[in-house]
Amino acid sequence: MNDLSQRLASLSPAKRALLERRLQQSAVAPSPQAISRRTAAVPVPLSFAQQRLWFLDQLEPGSALYNIPAVVRIRGPLDSAALERSLKEIIRRHEALRTTIQVTGGQPIQVIDADLEFHLTLANLRELPEPEREIESRWQVAEEARRPFDLSRDLMLRARLLRLGDEEHLLTLTQHHIASDGWSMSIFWRELAALYEAFSTGLPSPLPELPVQYADFAVWQREGLQGEVLNRQLAYWKEQLAGAPTVLELPADFPRPAVQSYRGARQELVLGQELTQTLQKLSRREGVTLFMTLLAAWQVLLARYSGQEDIVVGSPIAGRVRTELEGLIGFFVNTLALRTSLSGNPTFRELLGRVREVTLGAYAHQELPFEKLVEELQPERNLSHSPLFQVMFVLQNTPRKAHQLSGLNISPVAVENVPAKFDLTLSLQETAEGLRGSLGYNTDLFDAATIARMAGNWRVLLEAIAADPERRIGELPLLTPSERHQVLVEWKPDGQGLSA
Repeated sequence: MNDLSQRLASLSPAKRALLERRLQQSAVAPSPQAISRRTAAVPVPLSFAQQRLWFLDQLEPGSALYNIPAVVRIRGPLDSAALERSLKEIIRRHEALRTTIQVTGGQPIQVIDADLEFHLTLANLRELPEPEREIESRWQVAEEARRPFDLSRDLMLRARLLRLGDEEHLLTLTQHHIASDGWSMSIFWRELAALYEAFSTGLPSPLPELPVQYADFAVWQREGLQGEVLNRQLAYWKEQLAGAPTVLELPADFPRPAVQSYRGARQELVLGQELTQTLQKLSRREGVTLFMTLLAAWQVLLARYSGQEDIVVGSPIAGRVRTELEGLIGFFVNTLALRTSLSGNPTFRELLGRVREVTLGAYAHQELPFEKLVEELQPERNLSHSPLFQVMFVLQNTPRKAHQLSGLNISPVAVENVPAKFDLTLSLQETAEGLRGSLGYNTDLFDAATIARMAGNWRVLLEAIAADPERRIGELPLLTPSERHQVLVEWKPDGQGLSA
């Protein structure tokens, strides 16, 4: 038993859960050295995360895979000039959005552009007949979402305003992941709301200047992740992932293509308040978080589908390891490779203990960027699948505030044709009505019916876990009532059927 395991074993369930929550918070285990403003004359390196995205962009230029699109419908008397000024101010405040990548001496560096050549693109569609207006607006939204960025020239934020009527607009916003992430989008909308309210009423910006910028973080990260700090982090992850399977062999509907196309689709998921509350109570009783319980259940489903007992799942973490970074737009999110052994057909309660230890260990060693881990492990490069893991799990457990602009009614619009970076991505959000989310999938591998069946199987599994966590994972049911009927009655060779 390693040192972390011994420490965990000595804690009460409540203290273990508290430790996990604290470890997952943004200020966990930061480097003692604060982030300071860089010297302007020194070339700025890319962060490790930026470098990997830049490298992928060099391999496949013109790809929109790492675009982050967002679309909202705006009803009310919109002040488009105040909106444009607000967007321009956000770009001024956050250097990451006006950073291009240039190559000097064979190495990519960040170049912060002081020239704010930003314009809100306007398109007036209100003169079109309503059916044509709807078709044209959908086409423009989709076209904007899939238009690639030139990382050497473009601002990392684009905005297009489609005017559908006197008081109805669609606003499309597209950022590149190299300058943004999920946390950044929350910052973006919060600042946009504050700036629009001020500018539309003739007031100055109410936002204080930022203490540091993303380029300062990149310099700090490169300087800090060296020597003993780097070796300690690497040693942990190398031990955790030694001998891990290269690919999770899920039964697919179609052969895996030689090169990923990233074509994707989503199956919506709604677990409901009752099941969610039961899973929350189970988690509290076992001294784990809801994240751990859901991850364990997801790994059980993957093990049952694949027949493998060694399951590696990727999961994002905010990556903002110092408080100075909490208000910055930039690419901070890190990805943890969570590997769990399901060998020995343990009870679900026993599996929860394994998942808890794996998760806490990962949080305690979260400062190693995933990109650096891949670089050090050097897995065999295979264009048909992502390295280390092909399945993701995401739980958003912080409430998302509704998009707001003063005096306007704002509602989000779903963006179609969202790419699939992984074979499967289970994304869930805690809401007042219970867990909601989606199961994203690569359409080169799976058809919609298979994913709908998988989603149903996962719900059956969760209900069984909630009812009896002492059952062994190989005995937990997966089949929905209709599937049980099909297996026991419709598929019986003599046609006589079996009692279900």
